[in-house]
Amino acid sequence: MMQLFRFLILALVWSGFARSTLAQKYSNEFLAIGVGARAHGMAGAQTAAVGDITAAYWNPAGLAAIRAPFQVAAMHAEWFAGIAQYDYLGFGKALHREQHAFLAVSVIRLGIDNIPYTINLVNPDGSVNYDNVSSFSAADYALLGSYARTVGSWGAAVGGTVKVIRRIIGSFGSCWGFGADAGLQYRKRNWVFGFMGRDLTTTFNAWSFTLSEREKQVFQQTGNDLPTGGIEITRPRFILGAARRFQLREKIALLPALDLDVTTDGRRNTLLRTSFISADLRLGVEVAYEQTLQIRLGVGNFQRVRKDFKPSEERLTFQPNFGIGLRLGRLQLDYALTDIGNLSQVLYSHVFSIRLDFKERIQTPAEESNL
Repeated sequence: MMQLFRFLILALVWSGFARSTLAQKYSNEFLAIGVGARAHGMAGAQTAAVGDITAAYWNPAGLAAIRAPFQVAAMHAEWFAGIAQYDYLGFGKALHREQHAFLAVSVIRLGIDNIPYTINLVNPDGSVNYDNVSSFSAADYALLGSYARTVGSWGAAVGGTVKVIRRIIGSFGSCWGFGADAGLQYRKRNWVFGFMGRDLTTTFNAWSFTLSEREKQVFQQTGNDLPTGGIEITRPRFILGAARRFQLREKIALLPALDLDVTTDGRRNTLLRTSFISADLRLGVEVAYEQTLQIRLGVGNFQRVRKDFKPSEERLTFQPNFGIGLRLGRLQLDYALTDIGNLSQVLYSHVFSIRLDFKERIQTPAEESNL
């Protein structure tokens, strides 16, 4: 059953890439998943609320809110009973105290490993040899370099991200892509407003395929088209966000957040949709006790789905998420359960992440005298 599932996933991936001009809609969707269990618990409503190392993904301007001299974070999630693995690692360092400048590097990987490759299963004489079955991986990688700093003294911060994309399908398909993001955050008392422009340069992915003569022969004999290279374009998207902190009790704080995600690649199945742009809504809330324990709820991924017994009518579906966080000194542990109750078309998933703040090493008088 697991092998059949891997074959189906591979078929979907391959069908999207085996054209001379590749589809531009939903391009690089592995970068739309999001990083950090805190963000997943709040359904991705992070454009204004984010203020840690994961801001390199959600809104690079949020890096300027980090007060630790060095911060590192990691996340792991799995889908389809562990078939698809999603991993993230980010680390960064403060550069300028007065400007709150921060530099970060992030790595993201979404991969399906150990996919059986049965192209040589049947020998030229028609006999079947299972020893000829090998395996390969279909994986997407992204390397992000981000920088942020405050602007003036009026509570604003700006940031940008340059990203390099590498996508691989075994030894026969590969892709290189490049793009850039930019973000802004403005803080006024307990309010935070955010703006994020993703793929502002329009991210271009260049695909190439290399097949052996044996592979080409099998493809032709089985009625499959030979894949050819092409250009895949990721069009810009814009996210507007707002968040506000409420102090409910001396030890209890509330942080509601809202994001409006606007895409420019045509009609999507979202709350608001036109032939040119579509917009989706993400809502999240976090309740913190003594900055030690956090409980999170989020709602997003609103879609209209046709009713099973009345195809002419539609019903609204959404994805509710839940999360919990624990702060232990400089260590932050987070967990999220996405799609509680499987109310949307997306299966639930467990997401785990960890974040660690490092302190600066204090020099002794003897070391200072040797400078």
